[in-house]
Amino acid sequence: MVLTYKECIERFGSDYMIKKEIREGNLFQKGKGFYSDRELCSDLELIVARYPRAVFTGESAYYYYGFTDVIPDYYCLATKREDTRIKNGRVKQTFVNDDLYEFGKCKIEYQNTKICIYSKERLLVDLVRFKNKIPFDYYKEIIGNYRRVVEDLDFFSIEDYTGMLKYGKKIMDAIQLEVL
Repeated sequence: MVLTYKECIERFGSDYMIKKEIREGNLFQKGKGFYSDRELCSDLELIVARYPRAVFTGESAYYYYGFTDVIPDYYCLATKREDTRIKNGRVKQTFVNDDLYEFGKCKIEYQNTKICIYSKERLLVDLVRFKNKIPFDYYKEIIGNYRRVVEDLDFFSIEDYTGMLKYGKKIMDAIQLEVL
């Protein structure tokens, strides 16, 4: 489990005790202000701990849900517009309007790590919405996999989300044509 410095202070009591735990091999420093109780921990755990307000979206989310087998080169995270810019070469940050940020946000467990991710329905709408920004083959692979799980999708939430968008009617029509 990855812990922040603040969580370590709460758990161990002081900076001295944290350093003592590190010397004894019970705690491992994974970066400035981040520690783990295991020597090896995944990058995903560190990303979740380092950016707790961010939501996985895009290529990362499609991979975690199993809609593609293409391993993303970077972690795609969505944050609110007023959040600070993430300065990490492994992270691709997307700024989202405050009124759309919370919609479809949920938690799943992936490789023993709880991650904050957008729902399948929200990701489908975003896929169609940003269709021209991704490679055609990649788009078709994901749409094909959405067709396999169409029975599990909540179309009321898709309609709610498209209703919040400027060209929501066009997006909804495209979803009905390509997925149903």
